[in-house]
Amino acid sequence: MRSLYKRKRLTVITIAYWFLLIYILTALVFWFVSLLKQNDQMASYKIMQLKMDQPDYVNRVAEIEAEKKNKEIQYIGEGATFMLLILVGAVFVYRATRKQIRLNNQQQNFMMAITHELKTPIAVAKLNLETLLKRKLEETQQEKLLGNTLKEANRLNDLCNNILLASQIEAGNYLLNKQEFNLTELVYESVDYFKTRFPAFTIREEQIDDGIYVKGDDLLLQLCVNNLIDNAIKYSANKKLVTVALKKTGNSVVLEIKDEGDGISAADKKRIFDKFYRAGNENTRQAKGTGLGLFLTRKIIKDHNGNIRVTDNIPSGCIFAITLSIAEPAEA
Repeated sequence: MRSLYKRKRLTVITIAYWFLLIYILTALVFWFVSLLKQNDQMASYKIMQLKMDQPDYVNRVAEIEAEKKNKEIQYIGEGATFMLLILVGAVFVYRATRKQIRLNNQQQNFMMAITHELKTPIAVAKLNLETLLKRKLEETQQEKLLGNTLKEANRLNDLCNNILLASQIEAGNYLLNKQEFNLTELVYESVDYFKTRFPAFTIREEQIDDGIYVKGDDLLLQLCVNNLIDNAIKYSANKKLVTVALKKTGNSVVLEIKDEGDGISAADKKRIFDKFYRAGNENTRQAKGTGLGLFLTRKIIKDHNGNIRVTDNIPSGCIFAITLSIAEPAEA
């Protein structure tokens, strides 16, 4: 019952919020109508108190009518001002509350994901090391276990780097170390790393142009490339193909990473670059992750004056494309 309430909390708060807002607006309209009626009654009462045979009767009636009209204008102005303030405040409060609830939900999902992401490689590495200590294995078996342990250690290292970098970027404590470097070599290194790490997957270089230099922080841009390739592998159903391309287009370079998974819905495309956001339910989702990879990637690319976009890969899957400006290679 409690978990159901948490899932429906935003809906319950939204219904209660709009009910209260409609009640306040209804009360405001009732107050406005009541004042107009009261003003009209007061004017009629003042006119009835006048004697028709007095010399200034017409002038007094005109004064009362003018006063009545001024009051009407005053009430309309005050009512419109109050209604405008209420609506502006209501929109602000609603958006802030909705954003806070979504952020809290995403942070809860992040804690669940990070717990799973940390426990799994630690458990695998511990089991491998205990096996090596307790049993005498052949050299090939030892190398396999050590290789798996190293793979899990690298996974932990990537996870920690993402978390630390996210906190530094959010706090504004990270300074970019921009310099010219060979982006082509960086992409090849990332592709080779993932080919070794995930031998069951097919990672293919569709077209990688040689000698492409860009100016930026090579460690951060390598993290971006790694995040996108890792993301493509996570969501490639049944170990399908992942394609990497790096192409020159005038004074720019475009890095494309394609997968053949289930793709991303139109609604999720608007939010996948948000911090902690992951599509689906954290309890039932099979793909691993923390919701930081794409958030960091967009932030890093934006800091390098580039852009990142996601499109559909026909017939299935999606394409993440990064565009950066080309720099001339530094002279020796």
